[in-house]
Amino acid sequence: MSKYKEIKGFKVQTLASDTVASQQAGGSWASGGSLNTARFGLTGTGSSSTQTSGLVFGGDTGSGTRMVAVTESYNGTSFTEVNDLNTARGQLGGAGTTTAALAFSGEGPPPGFNKLAVTENYNGSSWTEVADLNTARYAGAGFGTSTAALMAGGTAGPGLTADTETWNGSSWTEVNNLNSATGVHGSGTTTDGIAIGSSPSANTGFQHWDGTNWTTSTSMNTARSNGNSVGNTTLALAFGGTTPASGKTEYWDGSAWTEVADMANSLNNRGPSGNTTACFAAGGSPTTANTEEWDNGPATFTQTNLGQVYYNSGSNAFKVTEQPVPGGTWASSGALNTGRGNAGSSGTQTANLFFGGDAPALTPETVTLTEQYNGTSWTEVADLNVARSQMFFSNQGTQTAALSATGNPVATKVESWNGSSWTESTALNTGRRNGASFGTQTAMLGTGGYNTAYQTLTEQWNGSSWTEVANCPDPKFISRGGGGTTTAGIIAGSYPNGDVDSSQLWNGSAWTNGPNINTGRSGIAFSATSQSSALAHGGGVGAPQAGSALCEFYNGTSWSELNDMAEASQSGCGAGSSVAGIHIGGYDPGSLTTTEEWTVPEANSTITVS
Repeated sequence: MSKYKEIKGFKVQTLASDTVASQQAGGSWASGGSLNTARFGLTGTGSSSTQTSGLVFGGDTGSGTRMVAVTESYNGTSFTEVNDLNTARGQLGGAGTTTAALAFSGEGPPPGFNKLAVTENYNGSSWTEVADLNTARYAGAGFGTSTAALMAGGTAGPGLTADTETWNGSSWTEVNNLNSATGVHGSGTTTDGIAIGSSPSANTGFQHWDGTNWTTSTSMNTARSNGNSVGNTTLALAFGGTTPASGKTEYWDGSAWTEVADMANSLNNRGPSGNTTACFAAGGSPTTANTEEWDNGPATFTQTNLGQVYYNSGSNAFKVTEQPVPGGTWASSGALNTGRGNAGSSGTQTANLFFGGDAPALTPETVTLTEQYNGTSWTEVADLNVARSQMFFSNQGTQTAALSATGNPVATKVESWNGSSWTESTALNTGRRNGASFGTQTAMLGTGGYNTAYQTLTEQWNGSSWTEVANCPDPKFISRGGGGTTTAGIIAGSYPNGDVDSSQLWNGSAWTNGPNINTGRSGIAFSATSQSSALAHGGGVGAPQAGSALCEFYNGTSWSELNDMAEASQSGCGAGSSVAGIHIGGYDPGSLTTTEEWTVPEANSTITVS
């Protein structure tokens, strides 16, 4: 994917960075050129080669002397016979390219079906015997290049083995074993490989090789033995194999297996070559000369618009991870040490800073208290230098980099948090209390509020100074919640009366009227990393004011009501995002110690290309 962005509650990521999404390969199998010699138990040069330049060799014809030394080169259309292996064999390991290949292990001709340790190197024209494996075997996982290959598992001696060996271009070295003795198929490199299935009995086994150890990972959907694969621990395609696998094909995205289009023929023991977006598999059992080619979608792809998803890609895998905000729920977490409202917060759902505020149970009521949240509990840390409440604050900052500006008592004072203490910073131009704010420690915007009169002033902080920018159009936008960034922010609700349902959108230079929220209220808390994906929760309604548990979501177009919080709150604080938000403290009408976390489950959405 060449471009991606977060919009309207959907997270669109590159394939490389998206370790959560089940990437869907939108491809299919089609017939390719036939082998000159029908056989099964052959191997190919695997992931080091391509769909249009691969080598297949060895195999079992199922009759006569059975094992063959035949080597064929594929150009994407047809196979050409080249010089044979020196030793005829089937169920061998293979690696490399059409001009630099490696053949190792295998099953020799009957009687006895000998287990072989023979290794041969191909230079583009002929095969030469080189150093043998330490353990003779067949039906194991072989992959890599002609100078860096790996062989794992297989049938050795009287039974199965877990032995793993690596090839450095001149000799084999025993390294850490598979987690169990089994026959497997594999692909990848000597530092990033996979082994799938088992033999002789089929299973869904899947192991990762990191260059040192094998790790058991997420099982495949369909059990198989004598299957095939291309790819590595990040992207892989597993296909074919002995029943029940048949022609079943599955796609691995680094976290999960997804079933995709089946092969046309239910075959096993095939010779693969290529990668997860374009590969071929030749031969198979029952004995055949058929070849099938996998193509994962069109060669180029520009843009698909699925309403809330905007996806631009030059790759061939199409799947996005979506977090549909309406599916979220609130859950209670650790309580504050001191209940209060009108405070400030900075950080995320699992790493938050909560500071200042009004605690009616204390004298004086306005406090300097600062508490730090670790996702479970709150701990008191260093206080503000000056007690304050109803302030501008960096709700999209971090737990170690926060900003508190102006507030009640009305002043121009600004303080900055460095992770351990508060330090005075450059003063605001105009002091006020109970305005709306959003942003980070180095890029924050504050607007509205009250001193001797309702304010429309908006000031922007660049990390060193405050600059007056375009005024907010409504002079009574106080006690409002805000979220987003200094180039794309949102504020909503108002006071007095707690029944104002308007919102305003900030584009970095000017305010515009936004759509009305469903329920007018004041003292709303926001969890919003962007203007187009904002969660507004709590807030005071009615006269006299009473807290509410209401939660609404803005998707860049309109507001929709979502699941309520467990406890009503007004003048609490919010932070985090619309998919992982937090609500802290507030009144109802007494002071609250409540912490609630908003979580949205992840789901997968497929982009279908036609």
